[in-house]
Amino acid sequence: MRTRRIAPLLTAGIAAVASLSALTPATAFPTSGASTAEDPLRQYTQQRLTWRRCDANGPAAFQCATVKVPLDYGDPGGKKLDIAISRLKAGSAKERRGVLLLNPGGPGAPGLNLPVDPMMKLSAEVKRRYDLIGFDLRGAGQSSPVSCGLTPEEQDERPYKAETFTKDVERARAFAEKCQAKAGDKLPHLTTRNNARDMDVIRAALGEKKISYLGVSYGTYLGAVYLQMFPQRADRFVLDSATDPTRIYRGMFQDMAKAAEQAFTRWTEWTARRHTTYGLGDTPAKVRETFRDLIAQANRKPIRFEGRTLTGDGIRADNRTFFHVRKAAERIAGLKSAAEGKNAAEGRNPDPSGNTPAQAQESDDNYASIAWSVMCADTRTWSHDPEQYRRDAIRDTDRYPLYGDFAATITPCAFWKQGSEPQTTIDNTAGALIVQNEWDSQTPLFAGQGMHRALRGSRMVTVVGGEGHGALGADTDSCADKNATAYLTTGRLPAEDLTCQPPAGQ
Repeated sequence: MRTRRIAPLLTAGIAAVASLSALTPATAFPTSGASTAEDPLRQYTQQRLTWRRCDANGPAAFQCATVKVPLDYGDPGGKKLDIAISRLKAGSAKERRGVLLLNPGGPGAPGLNLPVDPMMKLSAEVKRRYDLIGFDLRGAGQSSPVSCGLTPEEQDERPYKAETFTKDVERARAFAEKCQAKAGDKLPHLTTRNNARDMDVIRAALGEKKISYLGVSYGTYLGAVYLQMFPQRADRFVLDSATDPTRIYRGMFQDMAKAAEQAFTRWTEWTARRHTTYGLGDTPAKVRETFRDLIAQANRKPIRFEGRTLTGDGIRADNRTFFHVRKAAERIAGLKSAAEGKNAAEGRNPDPSGNTPAQAQESDDNYASIAWSVMCADTRTWSHDPEQYRRDAIRDTDRYPLYGDFAATITPCAFWKQGSEPQTTIDNTAGALIVQNEWDSQTPLFAGQGMHRALRGSRMVTVVGGEGHGALGADTDSCADKNATAYLTTGRLPAEDLTCQPPAGQ
């Protein structure tokens, strides 16, 4: 999952409408030469793909195509969507196993370029055996993109405050109404169940009997939904930084607040032992007090830091701050110096694209639009009573002072129209490998354990002391990467759940 800063973070899932949506996968997606009258989805599963070079300046071997899918799988003759996919062929025709679909999370983060993304550090053995397949989810990126026409201000995340709550309720209502006005006919069908169906259309269009899969964050939930809907079409599934499928999505945000508080407590202990380096306090209590004083000061007078002007709420809104204890200590020490007028890096722009924060946020309207669309339509557990959000926020502000007021306050989902199907229940024995860092506050360890319980045929690798969101890719020699490579190349899961240490120097 990415962060809820919407930008939210993560994931989704849904069940049966009528007709085709309620059919078993084998019935809905036959592989025989059935006629269109017998199989209304045949026009999608039997389509021929036209491959082209993805980027004139990129590698010639990196090719793209468009896959047609129905907007509503219950009405396959109705409106269609374009799903943008990409392919980097396996390095060895002799060793080729099949296709490995890749998803970076979100929901709605761009996935089209993942096969050639330098951050996707797949081992040479995996690249030899699989065609790497990237794709943008329906409504996201280049796949019939959805936009709610959101301004940067409308995408801002705000904490619960008693004095502003009435305005925040109206703001959430206006957000939902704006999306409904701009993309109303699509919204009920922007669900994880339909994303999983799209993956199965991609499988069929590629001529594959099965797919393998690597999903991160929200991508773990998408992978779990596919395993639930199409178990016989699933080969080898790796889920990195998993969310608890029973907590989609309201509970997921509240779990983030709990995990952020745990990470913050750990950070105060680590930083207190290094008071001579960072000067933030020589006991955990003093470090905590220094941070709270900094937040209060920034709320009174925003701090100019790294090219941005930050309020105290703005500092707290980034619940990834305490992912890495060392980076967090450096950042908070830098903010403290800036507040005291001592920061030499004040004018630096941290965005490598060169955009100002407002420009970067404005260009991300599609991500914010699709993320909320999926999260609101995926489940019917969002309360439509604003007072429920108020009560939850008051409770969680007390429980989790760092982020509880952000995680529990009202969202646009309180006013969203229902998705086309109820939420998917994940409960199966399909094989999968779950890899999880101990200190990930986006998808906490206890959330990954929830996914492990739901996928009863899975094995779990826990990186004890591992920091940050995403256990794979930091080092191809790490225990998490080695186990993922072994599973993808041999098909053998570990005999039992494993714990191991993070890469050296993390």
